[in-house]
Amino acid sequence: MPAWLEPCAAAAVPLLIWLYLALFRGGFWRPRTLPPAAIAARARVAAIVPARNEAEHIARAVQSLLAQRFQGELRVFVVDDGSTDGTAAAARAAAAAIGASERLTVLSGAPLPPGWTGKLWAMSQGVQAAAAWQPDYLLFTDADIAHAPDGVAALVSQAVITGRDLVSVMVRLSSATWAERCLIPAFVFFFFKLYPPRWIAAADARTAGAAGGCMLVRPAVLERAGGLAAIRGRIIDDCALAGLLKRAGGSLWLGLSDTTRSLRVYGRFADIGAMISRTAFHQLRHNWLLLAGSLAGLLVTYVVPPLLLLTGDPLCMALGAAAWAVMTLCYLPLVRFYRLPAAYALLLPGVALFYAAATLHSAIRYARGRGGEWKGRAQDVRRSETG
Repeated sequence: MPAWLEPCAAAAVPLLIWLYLALFRGGFWRPRTLPPAAIAARARVAAIVPARNEAEHIARAVQSLLAQRFQGELRVFVVDDGSTDGTAAAARAAAAAIGASERLTVLSGAPLPPGWTGKLWAMSQGVQAAAAWQPDYLLFTDADIAHAPDGVAALVSQAVITGRDLVSVMVRLSSATWAERCLIPAFVFFFFKLYPPRWIAAADARTAGAAGGCMLVRPAVLERAGGLAAIRGRIIDDCALAGLLKRAGGSLWLGLSDTTRSLRVYGRFADIGAMISRTAFHQLRHNWLLLAGSLAGLLVTYVVPPLLLLTGDPLCMALGAAAWAVMTLCYLPLVRFYRLPAAYALLLPGVALFYAAATLHSAIRYARGRGGEWKGRAQDVRRSETG
């Protein structure tokens, strides 16, 4: 290759990456939204809500479930995981306020046994309590999620019509603060890039993923797969659950919801960074070489294109501009989903740099024995540290 072509060949790499992502990554950048309920399914749904110090949000979450427009039966099982802020009392008061106390069960969580993460242990206790009621579906949902009035009906309808054993939606995350508007659409974008919904739905593809804030599951398939005990130590519990079910022959569906929302607000960039840092290195299987490769890939894919515009070489600049344009067009649908100005899509290179820093921070925290820290628990630590 002529020497003058070598810089241009390197400059073409980001564009080639983005053409692959746009054309051959399962159309991840065009995720589907959950359609409205098309049938009035009369199923029995047990909503399992693990809650640890969620007094701020639990009332709205519980009431949004108990007030569902749903032709079937729905009961809510809140598992109070050692809360010290009155979470259990707030849940009971919320149900009583709308005259639905008889459909709410609040459980005091048992002490956390070795090998379990706190959330999965709470979920498993909810499953055990709900089993006596013999539900047709389990709805695993977080204590900071406000469900749309017809959200459960839409989930069940989708499961029945498409024959899915797990229907999950990425709920609309808060975009109220400047930090959220800059970073949250990218969080969803990166998630769907890792777990393209089209590949998740394909029976012949190994990809499996789910969004933990809202997962509707058939109990029989979960039991056949070995139950939550089979993934008891996984901190990325939603995708671990999806993988468990798919390996057992289950059929999955993942999409977006525009009406079921997260109540949790991240006021600062540091808050979102901590959320990313909690699981990023675990996602990389604690592999330092994989970390280095991932950081290099982020820089080449997202940061190099705008830098090429500074080279002064016309061809390199054109290649960089083309890569940035494809990147922006892929990101634009999620920016619009969050009802933000289109100009936010141009920020993705800088946002990716922030995510790269948070991923590196995740590895550092793991090395210091503080990996996966959430609600006072470090859940992602070396085995030697946990005995």
